[in-house]
Amino acid sequence: MHPDASEPAVVLFVDDEPSILSALRRLFRPQGYRVLLAESGRSALAILETEPVDLVVSDMRMPEMDGAALLEQVCERWPTVGRVLLTGYADIGSTVAAINRGQIHRYIAKPWEDRELLMCVQDGLERRRLEQENRALLQLTRQQNDELQALNADLAARVKARTSELEQVNAMLQTSFAQLQQNFLLSIDVFSGLVELRSSGLAGYSRVVADLARRIARRLDGGAMLEQDVYIAGLLHEVGKIGFPDAMLRKPLSAMASDELALYRRHTLNGEAALLPLAQLQRVARYVRSHHERIDGKGFPDGLSGEEVPLGAQILSVASDFYAAQSGRLSLKRYAPAEAQSLIRGGAGTRYEASVVEAFELALGDEPTEKPHDRPLAAHEVMPGMVLSRDLLSPQGTLLLAAGFVFDARVVKQLRDFGNREGVKLDIFVKLPEGGQP
Repeated sequence: MHPDASEPAVVLFVDDEPSILSALRRLFRPQGYRVLLAESGRSALAILETEPVDLVVSDMRMPEMDGAALLEQVCERWPTVGRVLLTGYADIGSTVAAINRGQIHRYIAKPWEDRELLMCVQDGLERRRLEQENRALLQLTRQQNDELQALNADLAARVKARTSELEQVNAMLQTSFAQLQQNFLLSIDVFSGLVELRSSGLAGYSRVVADLARRIARRLDGGAMLEQDVYIAGLLHEVGKIGFPDAMLRKPLSAMASDELALYRRHTLNGEAALLPLAQLQRVARYVRSHHERIDGKGFPDGLSGEEVPLGAQILSVASDFYAAQSGRLSLKRYAPAEAQSLIRGGAGTRYEASVVEAFELALGDEPTEKPHDRPLAAHEVMPGMVLSRDLLSPQGTLLLAAGFVFDARVVKQLRDFGNREGVKLDIFVKLPEGGQP
């Protein structure tokens, strides 16, 4: 059929005998086709150049240009036009050669039978229609594939961009969370130092207890959560003493009267109560409550025994008892480090689990031995941009600035003013730059 379904199919008949052309026109016009006639191959080519033709039916034997030559040109110049050959040759070889050269779709022997010729033309037009539909479908498929590829590429680009945005957001959230966590721990460290201001013990006592507890937890392979929890518990394990009278804060446990001992035994409960409102410190609060429990059941406040005593509380107990013995918190005698270590070792199996004591002794050897790549400076030598390499403590042991702090002009001035006002020398350690002096 013609490309426009509303128009009749156009069939071009080519023969050098006018009578045959007239017969063909009479046969096909009643079929609803638009019939075009040409008496030579050249005339047929001229018509094809100006008219839309669906099918060419050509006689084989014609002067100047035979049917095979005509249909060969039609195949080259209008490959979508159907091609049928009418031949009276008895030589089948010539017909086959014509079919091959012009890629003729079908041939009809002359004289033809009207019904056979009608069916041949109808089949040729149907074949062309199907080929056109197939080409249209292929074109549509290619177009849709191109559009799909473009959509996929756009989607991939959008996904990539969105993924990049999410990665950036996640990185920002992780950085913010890490900063919040760092600030949270710093706040606890500062608060721990404020609690120590009321006592006359070792400056930074809670910090060294916390650090040892963390090393013990690491030796026990307790995981990052246990390490952090026992570190925080070490910083805050004496928070329940904040309500003690000044005289009692300075008195060793062995010298306390009965009423003072009763008050002392409640400091773990007071410490737990102070921490419970903070959801993040629920486990820490439990360790603070239970760090005076013993595995033989003779501790306080709950008389827990064996596995009832939380591992974190046992770790905190070992660390705090080790430094309490050295600081004079347990008795009038201040134990040397080796004596305090022996005291802890003697409590294995009664006060503490043997595995915790073993981890404690290993952890003592984990203290850093390498000298930090830094140098001490006086307050007036500190310049903006320098990086603090160690925690800066006041003479009373309270935290002033945390390691890693980058000095700016405002803080530098405050440090100098503090040193001049208080008349104290601060131990300020700053990181050395690569290959040089600060």
